Amino acid sequence: MKKISLLFIILIIVGNYSCERDDICPDSTPTTPRLIIDFIDATDSDIFLNVSDLVVIGVENDEFLDEYLEDYVFTNTDNVILPLKTTDNTTEYILVSDAEVNDNDTPDDDTDDFIDGNYDKIIINYSREEVYVSRACGYKTIFKNVTLTIVEDDDNWMISRQPLTDNQSVEDETTTHFNISH
Repeated sequence: MKKISLLFIILIIVGNYSCERDDICPDSTPTTPRLIIDFIDATDSDIFLNVSDLVVIGVENDEFLDEYLEDYVFTNTDNVILPLKTTDNTTEYILVSDAEVNDNDTPDDDTDDFIDGNYDKIIINYSREEVYVSRACGYKTIFKNVTLTIVEDDDNWMISRQPLTDNQSVEDETTTHFNISH
């Protein structure tokens, strides 16, 4: 009987020491940051100016971006928060102002619908650096030497862009990274 009790106690002790705490990354832990862009008035840079009926479209982006961009479909906003690719050094977006759905004169068929509006394309270039966060959260990517280019076309609604610091980096989501005037 003593041997069974001793064996039982040893099993409990070994069982307790072999357990490890759950590694769950808390939602409050900062992970890979997104790029924050504010839209400002071209005539007065102190005034934030909404973009009317804005639609943001990722160019050659994976499907995971849909969950981030769904907030920017026919919205009026003075800023956008955009994810950057962690597998490439360039991310491109098309921002459409004054957007509206054109039903192609077939209101009962959505398959041929498209978005009308003023399309402007931005190209964001950067270098990537992986930073260890914790055992539970793993690594996050920070973006350094970030540049934003507005592709010129015949009808740009975006007039200019201004980084808020030299050698712009995206390490968190607490401050704006670029201003775009329109």
